Amino acid sequence: MKRISILILILAINAFVAGSAFAGDGHDEEASFTVDRMTCATCPITVRKAMQRVEGVKEVTVDFDTKTATVLYDPTLTDTKQIGDASNNVGFPATLIEDGTE
Repeated sequence: MKRISILILILAINAFVAGSAFAGDGHDEEASFTVDRMTCATCPITVRKAMQRVEGVKEVTVDFDTKTATVLYDPTLTDTKQIGDASNNVGFPATLIEDGTE
């Protein structure tokens, strides 16, 4: 639990320094995905890096415990299909969570 608190604090500091904690510029959208096949602590790193490589993706947070990823992106540059495909392409099938359901 202490590790999670420290990780959250580090993420908050990074977001503050970057000037945005999922705030965006008013044009950004947020999407959540379920991510299958994550079995170890390094899997979320692979998913995060793959999704971050998509042009227009600004922030990715992957939660290993809940097997979810939350993405902040510019909808004029990308869409949820491209973001999900990036995760799929590295071996972790991602399904968009729409309106609180899969």
